[in-house]
Amino acid sequence: MELKQAIEQRASVRTFKDTPIPAGDLKHLVSMGGKAPSVNNYQPWKFYAITRKDVLNRMADIVKQRIEELPVNQSIASKNIKSQVEWFATFFENAPAVIALSMEDYESVLEKGVTMTHQDINILRNYPDIQSAGAAIQNILLAAVDLGYGACWLSAPMMAKEDLEQIIGIEEPFHLMAFVAVGVPDRQVRPKEKKPLDEIFELIE
Repeated sequence: MELKQAIEQRASVRTFKDTPIPAGDLKHLVSMGGKAPSVNNYQPWKFYAITRKDVLNRMADIVKQRIEELPVNQSIASKNIKSQVEWFATFFENAPAVIALSMEDYESVLEKGVTMTHQDINILRNYPDIQSAGAAIQNILLAAVDLGYGACWLSAPMMAKEDLEQIIGIEEPFHLMAFVAVGVPDRQVRPKEKKPLDEIFELIE
């Protein structure tokens, strides 16, 4: 598949068939993720592919628990909002596979020459570690399209980040960043309409 096709066909898929994903395909997706650019080519990532239903269910249950614990305001819609958020945060439990991206903190060259903390430098540089994570995940999403799968990038489950790290077995110096749910779509999902080019592009000459 041409790159342009993969980009144009990519859509967030949240419902899947029960078709298992071969380990070789999961390795290919992670391999593509690992080829993404990263800050200073630090490649600060480690990927976990989870296919065990009991583990996915445990992960979803702890996310539901953390959402339930969130304080709510007095609006009439608060209960429905939490219910909606819960679904978007836990649908991954019905995916054939979830790829978890973990990362370790990178050591910037700047840290060796200034009296600033790692976090301060990270803020100053506009979170290059998170930018690196986004590049890796985008590679996985496009590679999934190329293999005929559907996928969805999830950040909402990170509300239970520390609990999920224990379930998955992520240990320091790594920490959990995001999930990608992957599987054969159970129906056709059309890409959402994007803003026109003239609305998002400005040429400074």
